[in-house]
Amino acid sequence: MADRKPIESWLTDMDGVLIHEGVPIPGADAFLKKLRESGRPFLVLTNNSIYTARDLHARLRRMGLDVPVDNIWTSALATAQFLDDQRPGGSAYVIGEAGLTTALHDIGYILTDHEPDFVILGETRTYSFEALTKAVRLINDGARFIATNPDNVGPSTQGDLPATGSVAALITAATGKKPYFVGKPNPLMMRAGLNAIGAHSETSAMIGDRMDTDVLAGLEAGMRTFLVLTGVTQPQDVDRYPFRPSQVVDSIADVVDLV
Repeated sequence: MADRKPIESWLTDMDGVLIHEGVPIPGADAFLKKLRESGRPFLVLTNNSIYTARDLHARLRRMGLDVPVDNIWTSALATAQFLDDQRPGGSAYVIGEAGLTTALHDIGYILTDHEPDFVILGETRTYSFEALTKAVRLINDGARFIATNPDNVGPSTQGDLPATGSVAALITAATGKKPYFVGKPNPLMMRAGLNAIGAHSETSAMIGDRMDTDVLAGLEAGMRTFLVLTGVTQPQDVDRYPFRPSQVVDSIADVVDLV
């Protein structure tokens, strides 16, 4: 196999890689600082669609991590870009929070429950039976079904919470229609992120804590992949998958010297 080209651009997941339950993971600050000083293009990614990039910038800064707004890429932003490419100036019925609705407003989408082009499901802490019923009826009436990400559960200090993938399964059961998931592991999110920073997959790397989303998405997008063991996937889990990361490391601290 030919030698890989040097890594010139970095994509990294946020939860489980840079932070864990609201606390920075040792080495995260040093990694981000080195990226900023090197001038290399980079993005911090998250499948969570609740927050805007500006919100996440402020949250990370309060934790002592400096990530510019333009270096944050969410499934909400990826979803908005996908829709802007597919059907510019369309309309949507949205179940989600400000991260998703703001991204859609920014591309000129009309948010409505009257004959929308799309039903878009994102993350929220307040899924309502009324909203889900409306979504089911609109999909049955012909609206196309989009979901920001396929994650079945999300973390909280009290334990796992049902997330977009679980709620999407409920809607699918009621309508017989499966959504198109934009977020990881769909390589579309990765390729759109690479395009946003002018990077190429052959010289880019993806760092994540999950084999089934981060590593898979990076692999399918043609990037080198690094699995850190500070999040979901543990060492004994790696061999259960039919694919492998380029490298397994203990934490983000082990990647600092590669920047």
